[in-house]
Amino acid sequence: MNMQRRQSAEERKRDTREKIQLGGLVVKAGLRSADRAVILGALVDLARRTDNQMEWARLRAIGKAAFGNDMEETRTHNRAGGTYDGNAVGPDRD
Repeated sequence: MNMQRRQSAEERKRDTREKIQLGGLVVKAGLRSADRAVILGALVDLARRTDNQMEWARLRAIGKAAFGNDMEETRTHNRAGGTYDGNAVGPDRD
């Protein structure tokens, strides 16, 4: 019973972390103040494009560039005396 509870708690933690990371992506995209229905509509539309590999590749390149810019800003900030906790969402951190 205790082991099952521990597993369930770990699953909830992973789920919560994933949701926080996904929310961070919305903020990073500059959509913090966008209408939630618009954000969801855009994501649903994107999910329906599963057969358009060229579009997925184009969007992935845009996202990687955005993460690259973020990491450059982080490096610049660190040189200026800022801190970085190493837990940022990144292109290879699903």
